[in-house]
Amino acid sequence: MYIFGYGSLINRHSRLLTGQTGEAVPVVVDGLQRRWGKVDGSYTIAPLVCEPGEGRCNGVLVRVHDGFLPEFDRREKGYRRIALDPSAVRPEQEVTLSDDPIWVYVRENSAPPCPDQPIMQTYVDTVLAGCLSISASFARAFVDTTQGWHHALENDRHQPKYGNLAGVEAAHLSLIDQLVATARP
Repeated sequence: MYIFGYGSLINRHSRLLTGQTGEAVPVVVDGLQRRWGKVDGSYTIAPLVCEPGEGRCNGVLVRVHDGFLPEFDRREKGYRRIALDPSAVRPEQEVTLSDDPIWVYVRENSAPPCPDQPIMQTYVDTVLAGCLSISASFARAFVDTTQGWHHALENDRHQPKYGNLAGVEAAHLSLIDQLVATARP
C-alpha cells in the first residue's frame, strides 16, 4: 500500500523514525487542501492538516508494508486515514504505480494555530528539508499550496520542541527562511 505524505512524511529521515518505507515518489494530489491547523489537545504544536475539497497539494507517495501501517496510524493520532482516488494522484516523474490502496491522513474542520499551539519552526524545517531533498521548485510549490502561514509561529531551533525533527542540515536553514519569508506577512 501507499501513504500520501504531505508534511513531515515528505522527509525520509522523519519517516524512518516511524517505520521502513519504500522510495518516495513526488506527486501532486487534486482535491486536497493543506493548511496549518490544530489536531487536538494532545498536540502542543499546530501541524499540517489536509482535508478533502477544492485545491491541490504536493507531497510524496511512500510504499508501506502492511505491518508498519499501525505505526503510522499511531504517529498520525488525531487524524483520520482515508483512501485517495488514484485518478487524483499525478506523479511528477515517469513511474509506474501498483494498484495498491493509497491512504492519506486528514483532519477536517481544524482550528487555526494560536500562541498556545503555534506552528513550530523545527516542524517547518523538517518538512522543507524533505521538500528541498526533492528540489527547490518542489519546496516552493509546498509553500505556495499551504494555507495559514500568517498564524502564530514559534522559533524553537535552539530548543527543539518537535519530536520528529530529522534530516535538517545547517545548509538548509537559510533556504528555508527565504521560502517561509515569502509566505508570511
